[in-house]
Amino acid sequence: MKKLLFVIESLAAAGGEKSLITLLSLIDYTKYQVDLQLFAYGGEFEQFVPQQVNLLPPFPYTLYLMHQRRPSLRMLLARLHYSYLIRKEKVSIAEEARYYWKCIASCIQNNPQLYDVAIAYGQCSPTFYVAEKVCAKKKMAWVNCIFPIEGDERSFHRPFYESMDKIVMVSTASLKHFQDVFPDMAWKMDMIPDMISPQSILQMAKGASSYTDDYIGPRILTVARLNKEDKGYDITLEACRILKERNIKFKWYALGRGEYRSEMENYVSENHLEDYFVFLGVTPNPYPYFKNCTLYVQTSRHEGYGLSIAEARLLNRPVVTTEFDAVWAQMVQGENGLVVPQDPVAVADAIERLLNDHLLYNHIVAYQQQEKKGNIEEIEKFYQLIEK
Repeated sequence: MKKLLFVIESLAAAGGEKSLITLLSLIDYTKYQVDLQLFAYGGEFEQFVPQQVNLLPPFPYTLYLMHQRRPSLRMLLARLHYSYLIRKEKVSIAEEARYYWKCIASCIQNNPQLYDVAIAYGQCSPTFYVAEKVCAKKKMAWVNCIFPIEGDERSFHRPFYESMDKIVMVSTASLKHFQDVFPDMAWKMDMIPDMISPQSILQMAKGASSYTDDYIGPRILTVARLNKEDKGYDITLEACRILKERNIKFKWYALGRGEYRSEMENYVSENHLEDYFVFLGVTPNPYPYFKNCTLYVQTSRHEGYGLSIAEARLLNRPVVTTEFDAVWAQMVQGENGLVVPQDPVAVADAIERLLNDHLLYNHIVAYQQQEKKGNIEEIEKFYQLIEK
């Protein structure tokens, strides 16, 4: 029986985490023994980890545990150094991850086990950890988003990816992006899209309640981290304001958490959108919200794949989405939804069109009902990669 290790930042409610849960649910545990290492614990999706998976305990020392136990002087100094670096100037996600690893790596012990395959399920910290702290016959990095790696970031990330035997992307767009960044490593890159299990999603959609307000009318749903740069929630809010000014009847719900929430709340207040835009927070089961919405809207600037769009399509909800690198991997213009430029007016126009054009709306629903649902057959490609 082969011994596998998966490493991911956490199992919070997000797309990459959700795709890992699906992958873990599909693995044949008569052939594989699986360990799972997290950096942060308590995420909403931990409850869905299959019982056959051995969830490893927290690292003896990580920044995430500083508030739970008394730190050593070494760890305290590492945290102070890290805090100084990320606060002295505005840093990108990649820069923050680089500073984190530079400060904290020496405080994290090596994993004592020998694995047949170790998989860093996510860029940055999981990849750094598998590269430097894990002993395995084969190492794989799973890149589930498109993130800029330029200048210092490229030179910093290079040795970690050089140590990998395989680099897996979740879309052809992310594959091309990474091949452009590291063309000399293109030979060991492959593509496996985020796995989606129609059976489990349809079952969960029948479960818990969704909207609890007494609103009667069109409901618009967006499921994404509350983020401006990648998820484009500034576009969302501006489109919401435009629709309000056009006297369109609707209510827009945002399911997610993130650092942009306070700015979003200020915008909602300043533009008197309290009756039009609703923050739902997070839930481990978003599918009843998908099932009971009128439209699903995504305003992302960047997506590795766009898992929430796939889930909306699976539940036959017409989609309005901005155009990002990977969008055409699943969208068919005018058939399963509308793809528009990354512009609030274009988003508002598409939403208004679908709310008013019942023939188009019904055509999209009919198309989605006959679309191919899910891709659990991709597990076979996963097996091929780890067995080679």
